[in-house]
Amino acid sequence: MSKIFSIAGRNLKLDTRADIQPHLDILAAIDDLEEIHLGGNTLGVEACQALGEVLKTKKTLKVADFADIFTGRLITEIPDALRALCDALVDHENLVELDMSDNAFGGRSAEPMVNLLTHNHHFSVLKLNNNGLGISGGTIIAEALIAAAAELKTKGLKSNLRVVICGRNRLENGSAPLWAQAFAAHGCLVEVRMFQNGIRMEGIKALSQGLASCPHLEVLDFQDNTAAVPGSRAIAACLNKWPALKVLNLSDCLLKPRGGALVVGALEHGSNPLLEEAYFQYCDLDRKSLSTLGSAIDHHLPKLSKLEINGNWADEEDECITKIKAALAKWGHEDALDELDEMDPEGEEDEEEEDESEEEKVEESEEVKEAEAGDKGDTAAAAAEPVAGAAVASASTSHEDTDRLAEALEKTKIDATAVESSDVPPAEEVAPEAHESSAPVTASGPGVSDPEAGKVPATSGGSAPSSDAAPSSDAAPSSDPAPSSDAPSSSSSSSSFAHKRIGKLMASIKKKLA
Repeated sequence: MSKIFSIAGRNLKLDTRADIQPHLDILAAIDDLEEIHLGGNTLGVEACQALGEVLKTKKTLKVADFADIFTGRLITEIPDALRALCDALVDHENLVELDMSDNAFGGRSAEPMVNLLTHNHHFSVLKLNNNGLGISGGTIIAEALIAAAAELKTKGLKSNLRVVICGRNRLENGSAPLWAQAFAAHGCLVEVRMFQNGIRMEGIKALSQGLASCPHLEVLDFQDNTAAVPGSRAIAACLNKWPALKVLNLSDCLLKPRGGALVVGALEHGSNPLLEEAYFQYCDLDRKSLSTLGSAIDHHLPKLSKLEINGNWADEEDECITKIKAALAKWGHEDALDELDEMDPEGEEDEEEEDESEEEKVEESEEVKEAEAGDKGDTAAAAAEPVAGAAVASASTSHEDTDRLAEALEKTKIDATAVESSDVPPAEEVAPEAHESSAPVTASGPGVSDPEAGKVPATSGGSAPSSDAAPSSDAAPSSDPAPSSDAPSSSSSSSSFAHKRIGKLMASIKKKLA
């Protein structure tokens, strides 16, 4: 007799015990049950409670496939139904895989899984894809995994968790630090897929650093999040921690030329000789980065049999692409390269190279806020007054005069007394960046001409969109929060405005030289 029970894809609507009883009779008759597949049906609370009673007796169960079983159910029904199924599996020592994907239960329905995730230390595969968890639900799940690791540690046991798939859940930056902590705590992960979660560079950085504690990692999928330069730098720094890496998916992660150069440059170091698949589609990689990738393949990636680089800043006939093709052919993988029908040979490399990195924009924006808020700005302004006191005294009430004052300040040599009192290095040391620092300061950050480019990404301390709505299959990455409105008001006196302007300028210079 088969050891698998399946009603998958039958579009059954099972509300009551009576509705599900015929199927339970079949399930109960299966000795040594190993797998159960329920997807493509919809189960109510009473039906799940009846099913849970039978599952409690099936101690040989290895695969619990509960994906897509709550279509059309009210959010008020799902928690009790989910709890009945999860609690039935807490003591199952043979459980290997738990799949709750494609159930739109949102953040409010994450709690019923906590008991199972915390106290069953036997399963190795956790699939929570497209559940609409949001920041709140993601936090609950991550905390449960952290608690499980702590419980194992007190017992002197190692974690069995090997695979975590949690994509399309709008986890964003808010839950990323806890996920990073969970990954580090479990330490033996071989596959992590966190695609399409609206995670930005701070979150990518945290996750990468957490996964650095997983030396056996084979699959890393961050597709369709935003790494930018800070996230790319973190990934690049961790690549040598993953010598067993076989799959790296960074497509649609907005690496940009500098971030891409960091990542492919790390691959060129030869720390990942087992890499079989690499995905860099629509990452805004320039010709230089692609050429470096070709060198990495030529010298260190003999097993690379699948490569996707479509949508980057080069032409199919460019030397860098020819170099990649030749390197793949060298190892017998002539067919490894995917289509290149959406390459962008006119990619704006020059504009990218002139812009400040995302990391610098965030840091400088934070400095502006601190300077406007209080003591730090006042202290910096006080340090600047001995240098440009005369200019301050003669400043008019117009903003143009204030701008001229800022320009005069950047050209003025800071004397030793001012330097000593404010910890600011002599002016000649900051000359290369003085022009950048003296640009008009807005809520988007110093010298940022594009207001969108200077926004500060959401973090765990910020507010988050509701996560309880059913997730869309085409969920787009989260948009940035509105820019800060902390800029000085038009009603401020000119002397106060000039004072703040000097404070902001000096704070920016101090930050760049820190």
